[in-house]
Amino acid sequence: PPDGGWVAWTQAFMAHLVIVNTWGTVNSFGIFQTFYRDFLDRPASDISWIGSVQVFFLFVVGVLTGRLTDAGYFRIVFATGSVLVVAGSLAASFATQYWHLFLAQGVCIGLGMGGLFCPVMAVLSTYFQRKRNLAIGIAISGSATGGLIYPVMARHLLPRIGFAQTMRAMALVQLVTLLVANIFMKARLKPRRSGPLVELSAFKEKPYTLFAIGEFFNFWGVYFAFYYIGPFGRDVLSWNYNRSVDILMIMNGVGALGRVLPGFLADQYLGPLNVVTPASCFCCILLFCWIAINNSAGLYCWAILYGMFGATVQGLFPAALASMTTDITKAGTRMGMVYSIVSFANLTGPPIAGALVRLGDGHYTYAFIFGGLCLLMGSLFLTACRVSK
Repeated sequence: PPDGGWVAWTQAFMAHLVIVNTWGTVNSFGIFQTFYRDFLDRPASDISWIGSVQVFFLFVVGVLTGRLTDAGYFRIVFATGSVLVVAGSLAASFATQYWHLFLAQGVCIGLGMGGLFCPVMAVLSTYFQRKRNLAIGIAISGSATGGLIYPVMARHLLPRIGFAQTMRAMALVQLVTLLVANIFMKARLKPRRSGPLVELSAFKEKPYTLFAIGEFFNFWGVYFAFYYIGPFGRDVLSWNYNRSVDILMIMNGVGALGRVLPGFLADQYLGPLNVVTPASCFCCILLFCWIAINNSAGLYCWAILYGMFGATVQGLFPAALASMTTDITKAGTRMGMVYSIVSFANLTGPPIAGALVRLGDGHYTYAFIFGGLCLLMGSLFLTACRVSK
């Protein structure tokens, strides 16, 4: 791999723009989680299905889009994903009912994200070897950029121009950034036309299997905070909507450090698995600590810490996964397989947490315990992965 140079680093920054419109959107769903409760008059667990389905499709179609990328169809897959993301946002702007938003924002945008994320990560990983973790960290820090841009837009535009025009403004941002990425992103390797859609022999490798299980548990619990910190502020601390958006912006903002700095440490000293494992352990501890928080100052401090470590769990996932594959011609296929496994955790995690909040009559304790136990199991499996490696 080039491991540097103008073309390689351009790919990293184009991938950053893509992540702005995939994980940046996912990390911003808390603004909709809070807004839709009033707009649609539906319980939090129902609304979280929109975001969960979005992330589910982002991951689950990775098996197909990853293999198509390996086969030389990156351009087609990438362009199709870009169109679906923009079209989904435009369709959502006309929504007036729950099922409209479920199809537009959950299914359509989710499918589009699936055509962007896995192919881009697979292509980017082929440009770097020694500096791969740093490059992926730069790309994944786009989730922090998007996690600031979209909540800021929502905070200022929703009360001024309404939901429909706000969604169209977001669609315009997506159109411009993804158009630039479509122009400059390009695959480096020759197509691998033959080969299975799923390489089941990969699961005979113990580290790969343990890693997949560990990340399933991590993603089952890690997004609870990004979806529910806003509703928690409103329900428990009596915050208004703007303040609930502000804390989400803070958590996403500090996440930039939690993506780039750990990537540098992983490159230079420790390796991605040795960084993401303790980060998942710290997230576990923080979710249990959330049970004791009952004031604004405590929640702000907690959000800063969780924003850092939660970003590391998300941000180093692709880099750690890439390290499980020695044959980069199979990177798309093997990464897509784990993405698809993790997709079911993302699909069910936030709705389960929402159901636990309802079970607790509006108290969040059961949901905190669920999230903490998920991260505990995730850190244990990743530790086992490291030992077996």
